[in-house]
Amino acid sequence: MTFRQVNIIGAALTFLMIATALFIQLKYDLEPCPLCITQRIIYIVLGFIFFISIWLPNLKIIRLTHLLLVFITTLVGMIFSGRHILIQADVIAIPAECGIDLDYMFDNFPLMEAFNLLFLGTGDCSKIDWTFYGVTLPQLAFLGYLFFMIYTFLTFKKLR
Repeated sequence: MTFRQVNIIGAALTFLMIATALFIQLKYDLEPCPLCITQRIIYIVLGFIFFISIWLPNLKIIRLTHLLLVFITTLVGMIFSGRHILIQADVIAIPAECGIDLDYMFDNFPLMEAFNLLFLGTGDCSKIDWTFYGVTLPQLAFLGYLFFMIYTFLTFKKLR
C-alpha cells in the first residue's frame, strides 16, 4: 500500500466509527456523556490527521511526523476511554450528583475548568447504556484507538 492509500483507509475508518457512534446514539435514543463526546472529538482529530496526510508527499519526515501525531492522538484517546472503562467498572468512584450537562459546562465554566470537568467525567459516564456482545462503547473506542496505533506502526514499517 502507498502512504496515500494508508491515509485514505485511516480517514474512512475513523469517520465511519463516528458515524456508527452517531447512529447508535440516535437509534437507541442515548445521551452521550462528556467522556463519550471527548472520545468522539479525539476520533475526529485522528480522522483529520489521516485526511490531511492524504495530500502530503511520501517523505520520511512527513511519515515520521504522521506516526508521532497518530501515536499521541491515539494515546490520549486510550487514556480517556480507559478512564471511562474504569468509571463504568466502578474502579474509579464518582459521585452520582456530579452529572453536569456538556453545554452547561462550557457555558458556565472557564474553558480550562470545563476541560478538567470533561476529564473527570460525570455521573452519566458510569452508566452502561449499550453493549455489543458484552463490549461497552468505551471498550470499543479503546480497541479502536489501539487498532489505529498498531495500524500506523505496521504501515510505517512497510512504507520504509
